Amino acid sequence: MNRTLDILIVEDEAFQRDMLGAFLRKEGHRVAEADSGETACRLLEAGFFDLILLDYKMPGMSGLDVLKQARELNPGIDAVMMTAYGTIETAVEAMKAGARDYITKPIDLDALCMLIDRIAEHRTLIRENEMLRQDIEAITPAVKTILYQSRKMEALINLTGRIAGSQSTVLIVGETGTGKELVARLVHNLSPRKDNPFVAVNCAAIPDNLIESELFGYEKGAFTGAVQRKTGRFEQAEGGTLFLDEIGELPLAAQVKLLRFLQEREFYRVGGEQMLKADVRILSATHQDLNLGVTTGRFREDLLYRINVVTLDIPPLRDRREDIPVLIDHFIEKFSRKNRRNMNGITREAQDLLMRYDYPGNVRELENIIERAVVISRSAVITTVDLPFQTMKTNADEENDCETHAQTLNAAVESLEKRMIRQAVQQTDFNQSQAAAILGLSERMLRYKLKKYGLKKDNVKL
Repeated sequence: MNRTLDILIVEDEAFQRDMLGAFLRKEGHRVAEADSGETACRLLEAGFFDLILLDYKMPGMSGLDVLKQARELNPGIDAVMMTAYGTIETAVEAMKAGARDYITKPIDLDALCMLIDRIAEHRTLIRENEMLRQDIEAITPAVKTILYQSRKMEALINLTGRIAGSQSTVLIVGETGTGKELVARLVHNLSPRKDNPFVAVNCAAIPDNLIESELFGYEKGAFTGAVQRKTGRFEQAEGGTLFLDEIGELPLAAQVKLLRFLQEREFYRVGGEQMLKADVRILSATHQDLNLGVTTGRFREDLLYRINVVTLDIPPLRDRREDIPVLIDHFIEKFSRKNRRNMNGITREAQDLLMRYDYPGNVRELENIIERAVVISRSAVITTVDLPFQTMKTNADEENDCETHAQTLNAAVESLEKRMIRQAVQQTDFNQSQAAAILGLSERMLRYKLKKYGLKKDNVKL
């Protein structure tokens, strides 16, 4: 059995109905029963079902009538038609109305069990594909493999391998753009859970009033717009790993529920009364100082202890400059292939310039710089002209307070950062979500930097 299903049996014959209900409950499913089409419709309106087993011929509403109503209420519901009239015409009519299959009476329980197993497998596959689609859409432009030569990264990867097989919670810390999700996926892929889902949630990207329903799911009618039950990320990650990125942004109310789950391994859907359990390993990540969050009252100290059994601290790119050349080569190859450019590498002068830069945006920023260079380069080799640092000398907006040669390192970094942010918002017509993705920043961080540099839609040329 792949998973438990919520099944509605619609059968006017009491013996058949009772027999099927008892059998399916014994198989581990949750079962409701209706003795007529009218009763079935009332149950469908009141609750959520994965599968409906329908008698084809009943007094009043027929099985086809009920099926049409069920599909209107829940387009994702599966249906199997039960009929003593096993003709081709019956099968065709049932399939046209949206039934997945049909089975003839007297019902072969073994055949029914195999059919339900196939339906359960199909529903699981649909769920996993939907999760994969969401993951792909959520991935920001970043390397999908961890490339390194430095001893610091070698030590980190070694520690990751040692702790991956445990069930302990892990806190991954590092500046924005260092690759925290890549490390989380490595932990998952090296663990016994690798064949089960890896579900990533960016806590900073979800509004505070929606985060609990996103994580824990909700019941039909829990709030306006909740027209049917929705499973949360904990249930979607069953048997696998749940990665909570930017956990420092989690509201206090959601922190309480997460703490309860870590202590008791149980939770409730929003608006629900049934206690649920999930076999899920929690990995968290943050670029913030969570100890400071505890001091200021924004993060629970007891939760910090729970999520921080093991810490993986990713060093910033400026502290592992040995990794820059291998990353440059990887990104040149990646974006040459993506943009159908035949690039042959980078000049010594350009690489030296990249080696000296401090990368406040870390690996994501380096990736963005190389992508831009590949796109704009007039030759097959990236030169200093193709790098954004060159324009600092000629952009009057960044030279208001001092001569370029007299700028401090911090002023130079801020100068480049402001120019890149301006380019990103110009490129996206001030769409902050798209601009943040280009820059490798969270939307919240982008809003902070726009305010810091005084960049507004009315003073940035689009």
